[in-house]
Amino acid sequence: MGKKSKATPGLLKKLTTHFGTDPGKLPVIERNFPKYDRPNLHQALEELTGDEGDLLGVIIQNDYSIASLSKLSRSTSAAQFDEGPVSLVDETLPGERRLACVKRGLRLFHHRNQPLALLIDEGERYSPTPGLRLEVMAADRELAEHFLRIVETETRAGKAFRGGVLSLEGDCYRGVSVKFHQLPRIDRDEVILPEEVLRRIERHTVDFSQQAERLKAAGRHLKRGVLFHGPPGTGKTFSAMYLGSRMPERTVFLLTGGDLGMIQQAVAMARVLQPSTLILEDVDLIGTKREDQVVGANAVLFELLNQMDGLADDADLLFILTTNRPDVLEPALAARPGRIDQAIEIPPPDASCRRRLIELYGKGLTFELQHLDELVQRTEGVSAAFIRELLRKAAVHAALEKDGDIVVSDRHLAAALAELMVAGGPLTMSLLGASGQPPA
Repeated sequence: MGKKSKATPGLLKKLTTHFGTDPGKLPVIERNFPKYDRPNLHQALEELTGDEGDLLGVIIQNDYSIASLSKLSRSTSAAQFDEGPVSLVDETLPGERRLACVKRGLRLFHHRNQPLALLIDEGERYSPTPGLRLEVMAADRELAEHFLRIVETETRAGKAFRGGVLSLEGDCYRGVSVKFHQLPRIDRDEVILPEEVLRRIERHTVDFSQQAERLKAAGRHLKRGVLFHGPPGTGKTFSAMYLGSRMPERTVFLLTGGDLGMIQQAVAMARVLQPSTLILEDVDLIGTKREDQVVGANAVLFELLNQMDGLADDADLLFILTTNRPDVLEPALAARPGRIDQAIEIPPPDASCRRRLIELYGKGLTFELQHLDELVQRTEGVSAAFIRELLRKAAVHAALEKDGDIVVSDRHLAAALAELMVAGGPLTMSLLGASGQPPA
């Protein structure tokens, strides 16, 4: 009896049937995408291919092997792969949503009435910077290139990220990962600032954003920067978070601490996802005068300046920078028009604001106060953070005194004030942004 011929591998057989010819003779075009773009790539492919065609799982028999359309198109190499369940990854999206994205899969479909095959897989699994690899096979090379260009354009549109709150993290291999955040809902009456200061902030941000199209049509540039400065604890970051929650149509990028080194990547993504807001906290860490900087800070500062200069006037990007030390900011950042358009001081709360803060942070407590005016006077020069901590300590004193509802009286507030401003000493006051003198 003659030898039995080996069976054609299943995936090769399906490729041959789909194209009606030997797939080993067809061109394959490849594109690579960053790993963080998996949700955007998945949504782009879903929109372009829909439910048309077959989505097949690809099982690799050898963990060290990599799936490719070229290997699947030849009998000898195709034998290393089997058809199986489609491998999926549960990815996080903005707004605490989730999306199951294809990790490895082969789709057979038609585009412009012509058969196409695409394979999506992760890149070199042992590479320090693993990405995503997309291959497209078609009878006509130009058709495959055309389809890949559409995929690339749709992926870069970032639909999965648009309108979210993002931060970027880098690694030692220059890889980038994206994290999503949920901004707290902040009502306007929770932003305790003098009304004229708050209105000035809103005019340059919220109101401007609402009128962006009309302003653009009138030839006004849309890119803008605002610098919040003032002592620690006065509400600079809180005000920035309030603005982010007031403009939900904008994609928000949060950069603080070491994340400030990701400014180039953040601006590039923000440009694609505009209208966007970039919040850079404690910018004095990288924006101090050049002669005062530590090694490496200049490079980050120059990158920030270059990115702000390099934007087109119609780029709807809003930069919100915060600092406790406006006096040491690099003049090129703070003084040049087109980088920072408005510098707004977030001052320590005045008497009216201190009274409102006591009411705000006292929610949930029962007050029995006879000397509220005296307390407001004695807290002159303190920050919003100081008053919040004052109310917390007073509540602790009251809770330890008796069970039941927490009833805060003048003596509880006096004890808490003495603990913060006398026993705590200058360091505690500094940490809470207090510039006032301890009570006599």
